[in-house]
Amino acid sequence: MKTLLVLNGPNLNMLGLRQPEVYGRETLADVQALCHSAGQHLDLNIEFHQTNHEGQMIDWIHQARGRVAGIVINPGAWTHTSVAIHDALIAAEVPVIEVHISNVHKREAFRHHSYVSLVAQAVLAGFGTHGYVLAINHFAHLQRTAQGAAQ
Repeated sequence: MKTLLVLNGPNLNMLGLRQPEVYGRETLADVQALCHSAGQHLDLNIEFHQTNHEGQMIDWIHQARGRVAGIVINPGAWTHTSVAIHDALIAAEVPVIEVHISNVHKREAFRHHSYVSLVAQAVLAGFGTHGYVLAINHFAHLQRTAQGAAQ
């Protein structure tokens, strides 16, 4: 069974409490359950983490190299600020799918740039927490496509 790493950045531990008009009322625990359920249906092991510490995020990304089949990441505010996370994702050498709960392009101008998008194979924004499920499904699709091409 392949492992997919689902990483969440700063303030996502406040889901359901912080700006519910933007991020909804689902909690991070709800998102984790949603991801595990989606992974189970696709025969994927989901490893799920959240941190408010950039160094911890980078460590998880580094540890992914050679160990997981891909990364789904909601980098939160680091999307717009972290060259270090960008570089770590390159070093991981696994497919990356970027997820944002809100549509960042309908928000403040500073949210329109993403360092992570430069590395990501796909970006999902504005689908709410369902974006995580879409990302996991897309990852499974990429894996099936790659397997079919290898045969």
